[in-house]
Amino acid sequence: MPLFLGVLRSETAASPERMARALAGLRAYQAAPREKRAAPKPAVYQSGRVALRDYGGEGRPVVFVPSLINPPDILDHSPGSSLVQWTAAQGFHAWLVDWGSPGSEDRDLDLAAHVERLLVPLLQALPEPPVLVGYCLGGTLALGAAAVTPAAGVATIAAPWHFDGYGEGRPALAATWATVKSAAALLGLLPMEVLQAGFWQLDPARTIAKYETFADMPLDSDAARAFVRLEDWANSGAPLPYAAAASLFEACIADDLPGKGGWLIGGTPVDPLALPCPAVEFVSLSDRIVPAATAIGFADRRDLGAGHVGMIVGRSARPRLWEPLANWIAALD
Repeated sequence: MPLFLGVLRSETAASPERMARALAGLRAYQAAPREKRAAPKPAVYQSGRVALRDYGGEGRPVVFVPSLINPPDILDHSPGSSLVQWTAAQGFHAWLVDWGSPGSEDRDLDLAAHVERLLVPLLQALPEPPVLVGYCLGGTLALGAAAVTPAAGVATIAAPWHFDGYGEGRPALAATWATVKSAAALLGLLPMEVLQAGFWQLDPARTIAKYETFADMPLDSDAARAFVRLEDWANSGAPLPYAAAASLFEACIADDLPGKGGWLIGGTPVDPLALPCPAVEFVSLSDRIVPAATAIGFADRRDLGAGHVGMIVGRSARPRLWEPLANWIAALD
């Protein structure tokens, strides 16, 4: 809350009316009724705190790799907007990686270790090499996994690779990390709220405007329920181990090691353009969280006119993303 209020003050300092509306929207969001969430799918395979959840279906295994930031259920958001459930009904066996909740004992697990020690053992437990579908930072991790273990294909969705593409956003993210680094080192963890505040700085106007808009929504409307469900997802999530946070802010955002060819998994440099399997990337042209300038550079690139989250769960997600993705996977045969 203090972090949000700081953004609110800076964005509405010249407009008390806007501040009042945004606060009214925030109060309405806090008081809104919540829908009961479905129980998680069975965790068939485990690798430390990380689980591979089985969504059923027949055919080629497709493993969805979510970001470490925010819960994985954005890929299984609701019965009508679940990319994973829909994929399982298209002739594939769908799986979802659940990164679990790290503790201070995980402080030394950087991004490469998440791939090598947690993700790769799960993939190797499957009866055949899967297609990897990575969303956001999960796409970056999926590329790392495909460089060191067999995969039938890799599809990334809004995945950053050339982190220098953050451009003018890099100083704000660097400042966030500089402010919290010492405390994170003491805890061994970086709380999700700090990450959220850092990414708010990439588009603070939108952060406030959406609460202004929510102030006028009837709480029993479909739009209000969708807003609450999405904001609950965006405002929740496990912390990052200290080493993972350091490699994200320093090795990736500050130094762009992946984009420069310097990111190693088990001593192997990760070069997405040299992967021994087919690959495709879906890129949002209006994404503020993962700008299009951070894209990988695959020959097969699909540009979408939807935002970072809207491309996954928005009203046009199925024709714009879900169906092209399923068609690409089916064509691998």
